[in-house]
Amino acid sequence: MVDKNGCVFCKMANGEIAIDKIYENDNFFSISDANQKVDGHSLVISKKHFETIFNLPSTMGQELLDCIKKTTVNLMKKDKFDGFNIINNNFEAAGQVVKHFHVHILPRRKGDDFEMIA
Repeated sequence: MVDKNGCVFCKMANGEIAIDKIYENDNFFSISDANQKVDGHSLVISKKHFETIFNLPSTMGQELLDCIKKTTVNLMKKDKFDGFNIINNNFEAAGQVVKHFHVHILPRRKGDDFEMIA
């Protein structure tokens, strides 16, 4: 895999940074977010460097969905929650901080006081 200018997610995918994976398949892996917005906040990250969803090959869509679903099921088995949000930020104006494709999974609980701007 290619490390694009010291990308932290590329370093994780390459094994340069130790991580505890929640789930993994051929092209994606999931981890707990280091800066959790809610308990259980997790990330699904592409192993190859793609900056946004526009760069991600459409042929990887099924595998991405599989990783999101299996990560969420693993989170549900570990900790009870009432629902969840799936978020993908693309470009800085939309809140993308790490310029490497990733999806946020936010477990939600009734009364968690977390507000999303839609």
